[in-house]
Amino acid sequence: MYDVIVIGAGPAGMTAALYAARTNLKVLLLEQGAPGGQMNNTAIIENYPGFFSIKGPELANKMYAPLVNFGVENRYGVVVEVKNLAKYKVVITEDNEYQTKTVVIATGASHRLLGIRGELDYGGLGVSYCAVCDGPFFRDKVLVVVGGGDSAIEEAVYLTRFASKVMIVHRRESLRAQKIIQERAFANPKISFFWNCIVDEIEGDDHLVTGVRLKDIKTGKYMEINCSGVFIYVGLYPMTAPFINLKIMDDSGWILTDEEMRTKIPGIFAIGDVRKKMLRQITTSVGEGGIAGQQVYLYLQDKKEV
Repeated sequence: MYDVIVIGAGPAGMTAALYAARTNLKVLLLEQGAPGGQMNNTAIIENYPGFFSIKGPELANKMYAPLVNFGVENRYGVVVEVKNLAKYKVVITEDNEYQTKTVVIATGASHRLLGIRGELDYGGLGVSYCAVCDGPFFRDKVLVVVGGGDSAIEEAVYLTRFASKVMIVHRRESLRAQKIIQERAFANPKISFFWNCIVDEIEGDDHLVTGVRLKDIKTGKYMEINCSGVFIYVGLYPMTAPFINLKIMDDSGWILTDEEMRTKIPGIFAIGDVRKKMLRQITTSVGEGGIAGQQVYLYLQDKKEV
């Protein structure tokens, strides 16, 4: 029987595990990959306090090291279900079952992919899904933004702070973003549009992105566009399939919590990118992890189980 099982070892999960362990709780950290989550796929991080610049995997290792020191148990596990029983919870993985008094869900979210040639090859080498994270690396460069919703257009406007030119590629002939966001983009002299087009391939020199090949879906014609980066915003989905039976999500699958990271089920918390919120960054995930770790202790203390 664990005091808390943290599902997911990204920055949110690792911070929650650390805070819980520091209160002498018995903590299990379950992760289906290397500790660090998406940080392991991030070449350089420049917006985390305390570091002018740091590699994603390096920051992940630095975050993980204190967990070992405080006795957090870390196991590999693909969680398939969580059961909320009368006196405890059961976390079920593909290979095992674990009993716990509380659960912290930190499984994160995943970007929808275009599924085209070059997208995976140049991930972190010009292909990005986060303008706030990577925009400053493209000063005075030409960029392509794929998408027509709020996130795509907002991020395109943001990227004009750094890029010399931003080209928005949208498969329709009008944007889906809110009117006020559209107006900002249309008024920005650095932004241009390719309507009724899709990105057919992301091209590069085996080291960095050098351009994209577009396809006009009305005429079927192709065109080559030179650029240094491709920012893709065709959707984001939460990794919440194992928790459907708990009924703690909204209609889009995001987990709903209060400011203390508590879901509507006592003893079950959610943190990081899996939550319904505005900003998904390492800094916000770490903050939420700290809150959850402390709230787990207070919850168990209130129940006189610590």
